[in-house]
Amino acid sequence: MNKTLIIRITLPLIFLLLLIGCKQTSAPVAAQEITTGTSCSLDGMTLADFPGPKAQIHYATGEPDFFCDTMEMFSIYLQPEQKKNITGMYTQDMGKANWEKPQGSWIDAKTAFYVFGSKKTGSMGPTLAAFASQDNANKFAAEFGGKVLNFSQVTPEIVDLTGGVIHDEHM
Repeated sequence: MNKTLIIRITLPLIFLLLLIGCKQTSAPVAAQEITTGTSCSLDGMTLADFPGPKAQIHYATGEPDFFCDTMEMFSIYLQPEQKKNITGMYTQDMGKANWEKPQGSWIDAKTAFYVFGSKKTGSMGPTLAAFASQDNANKFAAEFGGKVLNFSQVTPEIVDLTGGVIHDEHM
């Protein structure tokens, strides 16, 4: 083989390897712990003061949004006009966390199993109990009622937040 041919083959390969080696991969965004001062991005309520699973959405543009419960997280995520570059979504595994004062036990919201329609309530009333395992979700549903759903089965109708005081005409 002549030197010119070797150089013509080798240089592009070296350049390609350099490009691959220089490609930066960002580490997944980790869930942040709730502190006594962490408040809900929708209504300003202090998360630590209420029962049930909390949630957080992380965006490429900055600080995460925290939510009092999973219903709020889904209501924001499922609104087409709210689509942003999401780098992580987390909720708490209620198979491990204490319902009344949940701390830690963060799991990827997209891989969780949710119980819709149980007797247990969160900060704003009905909520979706989140679990890392389907077995724990099934046990919870057997004890407290409700239907087990995966992330993709949660619809905007399930997490409609239009009720409450604003729509209470009896006041």
